Amino acid sequence: MLDEKEFIQQLLNPKTQNDAFQQLLYTYQKPLYNHIRNIVLNHDDTDDVLQNTFIKVFQNLKNFKGESKLFSWMYRIATNEALTFLNQKAKKSGISSETLQNKAIDNLKADVYFDGNEIQIALHKAIATLPEKQQLVFKMKYFEELKYEEISEILGTSVGALKASYHHAVKKIEALLTTN
Repeated sequence: MLDEKEFIQQLLNPKTQNDAFQQLLYTYQKPLYNHIRNIVLNHDDTDDVLQNTFIKVFQNLKNFKGESKLFSWMYRIATNEALTFLNQKAKKSGISSETLQNKAIDNLKADVYFDGNEIQIALHKAIATLPEKQQLVFKMKYFEELKYEEISEILGTSVGALKASYHHAVKKIEALLTTN
């Protein structure tokens, strides 16, 4: 892809905006889908959140200051959209976020887009017991294989704090999986 500043200029220029946005979609649609899917767990919900994410990216690109990478900025938007979506869905259903997450995990077996097995479902159940921040850090590091520096930019947390969160998450998950 082009130099990031050049690419952003193309995204902002009405003459090159459509082609540049198509390139943005081509480049980031799959990684953002995977990131959102790791948070919301349901394919259809993921598609909705992904669409909202790209709408927000498009609407707010003029406000992007370049203080982080475009990738990190988009991931932050996707993360916030996914968490907001889950909180709103739980509120509409009159249940807690934790209950909603457990229902989503229970529904994974019936999801045609989920190709995991019982072990992966047990892992998701263990992850669901973690505090939200530890869940995010664990999923981004374990499933998406992001570097701590990238996660730090996305979540706005220091690398040291992320390493500690990940370490605590791993210990809790190991303990849960070995006792079950």
